[in-house]
Amino acid sequence: MRLTKGTDLALRIVMRLAVLEEEAAPTTRQVAGAVAVPYTHAAKVVTRLQHLGVVEARRGRGGGLALTASGRAMSLGRLVRELEGAGDVVGCEDDPPCPLRSACRLRGALRAAQEAFYAALDPITIEDIVATPTGPVLLGLPLSPAD
Repeated sequence: MRLTKGTDLALRIVMRLAVLEEEAAPTTRQVAGAVAVPYTHAAKVVTRLQHLGVVEARRGRGGGLALTASGRAMSLGRLVRELEGAGDVVGCEDDPPCPLRSACRLRGALRAAQEAFYAALDPITIEDIVATPTGPVLLGLPLSPAD
């Protein structure tokens, strides 16, 4: 199983915001530069994170991004589930649908494996993933403008 690029980027953005002091509210452009992605991609992901209540974005002078209290304490499993959506690992119902779908045991096995993956992430919080040695490395990433 491989996470989507959007989920990967969202996790990097959340991690970068998690190590900042609350009063340090970088712009989306600065965070995009720190995690080495184009601004347009970061802006889409930040919007999604706002809708999930993980990130707060304030506009104008003194504005910027901040991780919410619920975002900071959120389970990594819950966040990844929200970002990835409820889809199956395989596309049994895609067009054309798989001819084995009515009698296949693979779909159930893959669904169980996917749930085991998420269950392994459930006890881990965002705070946990930015603990040492990761946190100091994240703090070393410069908040400079991206393209």
